[in-house]
Order: sequence, then C-alpha cells, then structure tokens
Amino acid sequence: MISEGQIVKIEKAKHLGDHKLKLSFNDGTEQTIDFGHFLSNSLNPLIRKYLNRNEFMKYKINEGDLEWNDYDLCFPVADLYENNIRP
Repeated sequence: MISEGQIVKIEKAKHLGDHKLKLSFNDGTEQTIDFGHFLSNSLNPLIRKYLNRNEFMKYKINEGDLEWNDYDLCFPVADLYENNIRP
C-alpha cells in the first residue's frame, strides 16, 4: 500500500497474452490489466492502432510510467494502480 506522500511507480510489466499486462508497483501491489476493451472502444485511430499485437508489444516502463512509443499512448499511474482505465 502506498503511504501518504509516496510516489506510485510501475517497476515491471509482464505480457500475459492478447492485450493483458501484469503490472508490479513499487509498494508490492500487482494488477492484471486488460487494455483490449479500452483500445477497441476508442474512436481515435492513433489509439486503436495498439489493437495490433506488434504495436501493443512496444510498451516500456519509463521512469515509473507505462508508455508506448515515447508517450504516444500512456495512462495515469493512479488509474493503472486501481485497475481503472476507461475509453
């Protein structure tokens, strides 16, 4: 659990198949997030391109953030921590 004033960061991401990632945070919390619903419900073609597995697999952890292609796609860490992403 993150204490008051502590900055939440992602330490690891593991691909679990399709558009699912298991994220590990700096306080030991883990979340399995399925990005498929978010991606398929987006109307933005720049986001929908990540439905392509090759594009989706280009994710990186950059200074505690999960991002794709130099922040072309990213999510607030707090939303990932709570497993609460929406299109």
